Amino acid sequence: MPTDALHRATRAELSGLPVEVAPLLLGGELRTVVAGSEVRLRLTEVEAYHGQGTGPAADPGSHARMGRTARNATMWGAPGHLYVYLSHGIHSCVNVVSGLEGQAGGILLRAGEVVHGADAVAVRRRATPPLTATALRDLARGPGRFGQSAGLRHPIHDGIDAITGAEFAGARAELWLRDEPVTDVATGPRVGVAGIAGTAAFPWRFWISGDPTVSPFRWGRGAQAESLHTTGVGSMIPSRGR
Repeated sequence: MPTDALHRATRAELSGLPVEVAPLLLGGELRTVVAGSEVRLRLTEVEAYHGQGTGPAADPGSHARMGRTARNATMWGAPGHLYVYLSHGIHSCVNVVSGLEGQAGGILLRAGEVVHGADAVAVRRRATPPLTATALRDLARGPGRFGQSAGLRHPIHDGIDAITGAEFAGARAELWLRDEPVTDVATGPRVGVAGIAGTAAFPWRFWISGDPTVSPFRWGRGAQAESLHTTGVGSMIPSRGR
């Protein structure tokens, strides 16, 4: 993909509902500097999540579905901060806070392409050089790998501001957006989300169609059965994200 013009994201651009803002992140970059190493990740796959009281319909798949807690507090703050949480007790996953301050919302950065800093990412990912084309593709393919590639860790980097780029716990982060949004955007159910929140009732996953770094689709617990019950097509995989 040719290099496209980018600009620093503003809070105003991220003030809409996550489901509306999420596609606008595609093709943009998350740029981080951690331990002196700069890494730039082109965003190829994202998922939107709404907290309690955000948007016209409740989102049962959101960390903030039951209200504000110590864990999800960052989601209720100003847009442009990064909500960094721990998944399965192992993986630090990165979300861009979206929506008005006081209304919880986040956009999970599910996958990306390393466009700068591959050597630093390889060290973080414990990948053995020289990296094959497949290894390069997979460096930030999936939210756990993405967080590891970015170098942002829970809990120390939760709340870092990607608008100002101010130093936070020894790290800096900046979100850059495309001047012209990606046009070839695919959408479908979120990956690995349980129950109805992981079905076509919530087509809140967005990705750049055909991009090889996009992660493959998998059903969450009970989501396939719920999809079959509600639509009659639960045995079909909505998208493999490729």
